[in-house]
Amino acid sequence: MDLTEFTPFLKLLAHESSSIIKKYFRTDFNIENKEDLSPVTIADKLTEEKMRELILKEFPSHGIIGEEFGTHNTDAEYVWVLDPIDGTKSFISGALSFGTLIALLKNGKPIIGVINHPILNEFLIGDNTSAFLNGSKTQIRNCSSISEATLLTTDHLNIGQYQNKIGFENLISKTKLYRNWGDCYGYYLLATGFADIMIDPVMSVWDSMALIPIINGAGGLITDYQGNDAIKGKSIVASNRIIHNEVLRYLNS
Repeated sequence: MDLTEFTPFLKLLAHESSSIIKKYFRTDFNIENKEDLSPVTIADKLTEEKMRELILKEFPSHGIIGEEFGTHNTDAEYVWVLDPIDGTKSFISGALSFGTLIALLKNGKPIIGVINHPILNEFLIGDNTSAFLNGSKTQIRNCSSISEATLLTTDHLNIGQYQNKIGFENLISKTKLYRNWGDCYGYYLLATGFADIMIDPVMSVWDSMALIPIINGAGGLITDYQGNDAIKGKSIVASNRIIHNEVLRYLNS
């Protein structure tokens, strides 16, 4: 099974999830708080329910890990990992920087990842060897110096809570531009050549799995905060291959 085989189904998941999300975007809906106090909406729940329904109909032997409705058959060879709205706070706030994350794991390793931006109508897919935005090949730009780099993170306040705040602020001081264009939108900007470093100090499996095949496919490098395997990590540092080790040195100094 390869990218070509799964792409039509992934586009179906993107289309169906987008239809639900667009229905609720910038409308009046109830906001609930989960146990970890993060927000969730009816759009998150209905979107994941629809994707799970489609997956189990098309691939009844496959497993699923979803942010909102937990796990199903995770010992299967193929397991789908779903984040229906990555960036729920942005979605609630009417911002455009949220998306749907879809990953397909084979024997525990992500082989395909999707970032779908429903409002922007942008479908980014990667398979560890290549990445495509709306059908056109895309890649990370070759920024050769941190002093010329654009650095992104989702929430500045999270850095000091989970990682080395001083190291991160040292990195900021060395970069050309620093912004909080975060969640999956930051990784989208990285993979499409508009940013150079994207960092999240804490991540869940549904946040990270889709990103790995995309960043790898776009020619980048993606690890955890200490430079270890991103698949097993609980944080993410992604950049081009030229500056990645230097970024890690600043972060952990």
